[in-house]
Order: sequence, then structure tokens, then C-alpha cells
Amino acid sequence: HDIIYYEDKTAYESGNPYGEGESWEQHSAEAADAHTVVNITAPGAYRISGKLSAGQIRIDLGEAAYEDENAVVELILSDADITCTVAPAILFRLTYECDGDWSAETANAQVDTDKAGANLILEGHNTVTGSHVAKIFKDKEGEKKLWKQDGAIYSYMSMNVFGPGKLDLTADNEGLDTELHLTINGGELAIRADNDGINTNEDGVSVTTINGGSIHIMAGLGAEGDGIDSNGWLVINGGTVVSAANPGADAGLDSDLGSYINGGTVIALGSTMDWAESDSDQVTMN
Repeated sequence: HDIIYYEDKTAYESGNPYGEGESWEQHSAEAADAHTVVNITAPGAYRISGKLSAGQIRIDLGEAAYEDENAVVELILSDADITCTVAPAILFRLTYECDGDWSAETANAQVDTDKAGANLILEGHNTVTGSHVAKIFKDKEGEKKLWKQDGAIYSYMSMNVFGPGKLDLTADNEGLDTELHLTINGGELAIRADNDGINTNEDGVSVTTINGGSIHIMAGLGAEGDGIDSNGWLVINGGTVVSAANPGADAGLDSDLGSYINGGTVIALGSTMDWAESDSDQVTMN
């Protein structure tokens, strides 16, 4: 499978499709062709070790996987070193979606991702360096978005992260991203991101849940970026979270519908800050 990237060509003769003053990343065909795509197309547990200096791990079980409870992949990083300079280094494209009936009308802060088809398991000490895919449209007028993959590790599906290993993640845009829900159950994560460190991006639906582990984030190393940004809810039940954002404009913790701190140790730094909700189980100081 060829890598999906934001091609450097004159597809948009009218200028920047993002609009005046907005940035857009382009890459050459030569740079993309230098990358190897490791394709995972069947359910199972896959252990990745060693070094992939220019490549992507792509998990795509096909269109039917979205509703198939057996379409589950456990991607085990075991002392792996993966670098991709034109797109996400790890991409979960299609697996089982545990919240297949999601809607903004019924969404809430409590979500169970135990059966999610996208699972990242950390063993040993892993290093991942990734890029992103900016907006690609089906036509030059930009009427319909075809691809947009913001994070160095990106999942279109709800995703779980498990320990006990370590992950050093470096991103030229956002770090760890999902389209729907993200649950972190363990592991030691160190994230350096030019934009958001962690992002879940379905408006009014997504839930970022942290149940354990140790998470250290340096975000907004470019022009802007929150440490943890949920377009729905943020729920922290345990673990250690140290989340620093760009002090110019952004927050260590940012959620559209509420941040709940029920346990663990949380330190968030930034110029603007979401207040923990009053019914959080743990006393907080802002």
C-alpha cells in the first residue's frame, strides 16, 4: 500500500486551500517513495521490534471491520524505533469500533473502550517519530475532505494504550490522536509535539480517559498547542500526568465539555486552564 501523504504539487492553483495565513504541509514524491508501509490486514497480535527508519505501520482490516467485534488488533511495540517524515508513523485505519452507535445526543463522559479494535501495547523502550497528513480534498475547490491525519500516532477508531513499557513520541504536529475515544491504562509516555500532545477530535462525543501510567507532555513547541485536548470530555482516574502547553495561548488540559479528575497526580501548565468540574472525586487546586 502506498503511503498517503500531502503531495507537493500544483493541485491548488488558486493558492492555499487552508485560507490566507494558514499553514499547510507538503512533501515530495521522492520523500514518500523512500518510505516503507508495513501493512496489517488481519486481526491478531503483532509484535514490532527493531528499527524502521523511514516507514509507517498501517492497520486496515477493511470496511466490514467497523461492525465486526472480532476485527481486533493488538500492536505490541517491543523496543521498536519507528520514524516517518511524511505521515503518521502508526496509523489505525479500520478496525472494530466499540462505540459504533455514537451520537452527540447520547454521548457522555463515561465510555467503555475495553472491546476497541485498536490497541497499542508497550513493551521495553520504544521511540516513535511521526509527521501528519494535512487536509487533502477530492477536488481542487476543496468541497469534500478526503484525508486528514493530524497525529504522529493516529487512529480513526477508538483506541486503548497499555503498559508496562515506555514510549518516547515526537511529533511535528499533534502527538497521539484518535477520531473518537482514547483510553490510556498504563505505560510511560513522553510526548513532545509541535501542536497538541494528545487529542481526541469528535466534537461533543470524544472521551479521553486516563486510568493509569505516567504521562509527560511538552506541547505547543510550534506556534500553538494544548497538552491534552478533548473535543468532548477528559476523565483522569489514576496515574501521573504532567502536561505543559504553549504558554502563549493554550492549556495543559483542555476539554470542550468538562474535565474530571477523580484520582492520580495531575499537574497542568499553560496560560489558559480548564477548571476541574465541581463533581470531580478528587480535590484540586487551580
